[in-house]
Formats: sequence, structure tokens, C-alpha cells
Amino acid sequence: MSYKHQVAEMIASALVHMGVDNLNKEQVYGMLETPPNPAMGDIAFPCFQLAKALRKAPPMIAADLAANISGSPLQEVKAVGPYVNLFLDQAAVSTQVIGTILAEGASYGKSNLGQGRNVPIDLSSPNIAKPFSMGHLRSTVIGNAIANILEKQGYKPVRINHLGDWGTQFGKLIVAYRLWGDEEKVKAEPIKELLHLYVKFHEEAEKDPSLEDQGREWFKKLEDGDAEAQHLWSWFRDESLKEFMKIYDLMNVSFDSTHGEAFYNDKMDRVVSLLEEKGLLTESDGAQVVSLDEYDMPPCLIKKSDGATLYATRDLAAALFRHETYDFAKAVYVVGNEQRLHFQQLYKVLEKMGYPWAANMHHIPFGMMLKDGKKMSTRKGKVVLLEEVLAQAIADVQKVIEEKNPSLANKEEVARQVGVGAVIFHDLKNYRLNDINFSWEEMLTFEGETGPYVQYTHARACSLLRKGNYQPASSSELVPGALEGKEAWAVVTLLNAFPEVVDRAGSQFDPSLIGKYVIDLAQVFNKFYANVRILAEEDAVKASRLQLVAAVVVVLKEGLRLLGLAAPEEM
Repeated sequence: MSYKHQVAEMIASALVHMGVDNLNKEQVYGMLETPPNPAMGDIAFPCFQLAKALRKAPPMIAADLAANISGSPLQEVKAVGPYVNLFLDQAAVSTQVIGTILAEGASYGKSNLGQGRNVPIDLSSPNIAKPFSMGHLRSTVIGNAIANILEKQGYKPVRINHLGDWGTQFGKLIVAYRLWGDEEKVKAEPIKELLHLYVKFHEEAEKDPSLEDQGREWFKKLEDGDAEAQHLWSWFRDESLKEFMKIYDLMNVSFDSTHGEAFYNDKMDRVVSLLEEKGLLTESDGAQVVSLDEYDMPPCLIKKSDGATLYATRDLAAALFRHETYDFAKAVYVVGNEQRLHFQQLYKVLEKMGYPWAANMHHIPFGMMLKDGKKMSTRKGKVVLLEEVLAQAIADVQKVIEEKNPSLANKEEVARQVGVGAVIFHDLKNYRLNDINFSWEEMLTFEGETGPYVQYTHARACSLLRKGNYQPASSSELVPGALEGKEAWAVVTLLNAFPEVVDRAGSQFDPSLIGKYVIDLAQVFNKFYANVRILAEEDAVKASRLQLVAAVVVVLKEGLRLLGLAAPEEM
């Protein structure tokens, strides 16, 4: 139990003695604040809410309450105006927090909230035969971090790459390949060559509009199971996936399923039948729709007037398949903000179909990736390729290593970890709904709020442990006074907060909370390192301080792992 929870229990118990029995410890916990200045205490409890029940002024309530609270882990309790300010026993708390982290290691902050239940997470989902652009980075890294965080909470994430592998564009691509394609070129550089063919198709179609009809015809052939169309489509899909896997491997992202749009082709008729059986389908301008008037939403299109199904039909089929396959605790869709209405409609249709589990489905929207303040676009081949960005980031880090530490072991591996980490962290340190402006300068600096800064702090702490000949097995009671001072206490306070930050990041599907946390921890640790002698002290004091350093290494490494970053021990 965290100290904040212990304090909440003590306050709730004291309030019962004072005649307030309508606030349980969870509610009290939710009311606790962190004072703006550490000199005012470690935890503060505001008493405004109690004035009505106790018919007293908040400052009087605070004074009474302060007199009724004492004992470990508190050192002092003060009433200051309408607040009760609580000071923790720093020596006892430091011993407890550091001891727990060193005993639990990477399991520190883990909970069993999810009880091993499945959570399918729809993430990444690039279109096959098109480049993996910076635009797809966001869904990939946000989804992967959410999966890691939920796993830490005891859920079993199921990472699903719902590939864009169906639609009229494949008819167009088949036409382009049959007219201008070269098998060897496609095999050599699949994505580059397929994009070239796709762009060429649109350029030629402007001069010869009949190409558009041919594209539709070939997609119809594909839908009808034509052997040549099926063969080309499967080949384009396999070659694309191979190329994507190179990028995923570089980023250390893996998937449990790559069932894309095409997988649901034979599952949509059932959705239409179910909607008919439940009397939910109505006709609108020849199309079949589900009315959502009662929710002030436009109708959800299920079937076009020509009988073709739509995204909503496919996503309903996918939702049913995922629920039946995984019996999920919740289902998560990490998809751009512009799809917000689509998912709202999807969940309401499932609700109208009588599926209570629709309430456990969550769309996790995110903002756009901008370049020079403008949206990136694949149209006409104008796109910033993620593969090129990662390669450039790795090359830039290699250059820095050659300048600063040319004798570093595993140079290539460290350059990959730091370069790729810089790109991922640049995204995840921001709240997901914010748009992000792509910036090399901001991404790759070893100072400030960046991945390399946090990784470098971790490596520096590891270096301290090596120089101090730290032996984990000999970790023992902290020497009194070894960790006195505001710098050490600031580190301990943040280390203590880690489990709570993980829980909030999981419940809010917000990896940026972990991103901000590791930056804060790196900053307070660097302040401790700059102001406190660690290695030049007598052995017992040095050993105590190295235990704090070792705890920081554990938590920084685990925080970075949750975000999908490696933590090199040397840089």
C-alpha cells in the first residue's frame, strides 16, 4: 500500500471519530493534494467539503482533524488555514520505498487489476502497398505503449494490426501492375515500386478516365475470387508485410494478429442478417442504414444502394469476432481523432443490437503529425517515410557516439536504441490528442525533454553503480542521515509515485503520463547527482546512496520499457 493510501486511511478513520461517516478512504484519497511548496508538507487535505456536514468553518475542522491524526508513516501534522498539511517520516519512507523497489525489481508498480483478462488493441493499421509514413507512427507507438501499460496492470493485451488490405485501390494497383509493372522491381523494393505504380495510375487516369473503370472492374474480380486478381493481391500483401516487419522489428513492436480488412469479407453478411432480425435496418435513398436519431447522430450506413458494404459493416463484424474470440475485458481502438464519429456510431449500433459489452469498447483518438505546421500526405507521393526518419535518427546518434565515446561497446546497437527511442519518445511525451510538429532538432538533443536525455540519465546512473562497485545482494538498512536533504527526498517521493502513475496512465489510456514521469525522475536524479557526494563518502554512506541510485535505475528502465524504449547501460 502506498503512503498516500495509508494517509487516506488514517484521515478517513479520524473523520469517523469526528462524526463524518460518508467519506470512505477511496474518496479521501481522491481529495488529497500535493502542496505547491515542499516546505508546506508532502500531502495536503482540504477541509472545505466538510463544512456543511460538521457545521464549522474549514480552518476549525482542519485544526480538529490535525489533532486526531498521528503515527507512522507521519512525522508531523499541521493545520494551516482550511488545510491539514502532513509531513512524512523521510527516513522511514526512504528505507521502505528503496527496499521495495530493490526487492521487486521490474515488477515494481505491477498490479493484478486486469486479472489476466484479454484486451484486444487495434493499432498501427497501415495500408498495404503504400509506404509506412510518419502519420502511422502515432497509432503504432501509442498503441504499443498502452498495451505495455495494460499488461503491467495485469491485463493480457492482444495486439492487432488491422491492415488496410481491401478496397478499390487494389483494383487500381492490379491494373497499374498489369500495364507497367515489373516483377523483379517489386521484389527488390516492394513498397517503393507499388507506390510508384499507384501514383502513375492516378497521373495516367487524369489523361484517360477509362482507367478508373478498369480499376473498379478488377476490384470486382478480386471480390468475386478471380484467380489472377487474388494471386496479385496476396503477393502485394505479403511483400508489403515483409517490408513493414523490418520497421516493426527496428522499433521492437510485435503483433498477435495481422487480420486486416479482407479477413472480414465473409463475416459481414451475418452482421446484415443480425441487424435485419433485430429490426434495426431502414432504407434511406436506396441504402440500408441504422438510424441513430435518438443519439443526435447521423445514420450509420451499413449497405450502399448497389449492395456494397462499408467500413461500419466491417467494423461491426470485427467487433463481434473479437468479442467471441477473446471474451475481452475491454477493446481498444488506437485510431486518429478524425474517426471519432465513426466509432461513436459503431458503439451505439452494437448497443442497439443488445450487446452490453459495447460499453467496454474504447476509441483512443490522437492528433495529427505535422510537418512545418501542415498535415503530411501520401497523395501524389509526397510523404515523410518512417523508415527514412528512423535510419537518419540512428545515423545522427552514431555520429555523436563517434565524437563523444568512440570506444563504446555495441556502438551499432546503442545507436539503434537511442535513435529509434528518440523518435518514439518525441511522440509519446506529448498528450496524444495534441498535434505534433515533426522536428529533428527537438527529437535528438541529449538535453531537455527527450528520449536520449532520459536514456543518458539511466546510463549515467548505471556508470555510478559500476564505479561504486554496487553489490545488489549486500543491500541493507539505510544509514541514518545518508539520504537527508531535499535532493534525495525529491527522488524518493517520485520513486514512490511510480505505481500510481502507471495506474493513471492505464485508466486514462495516456502514455504521456509515463513520458512526463521519466523526464521528472531524470531531472530530480541529475539534481541529486550534482549536489550530493555519492562515491567520495565512507563505505556505509556510499552504500546507502548507491541503493537510491540502483532504485532509480530500476524505475527509469521500467518506465522507458513501458513506452517501448530500451535503456542502454552505457552511452
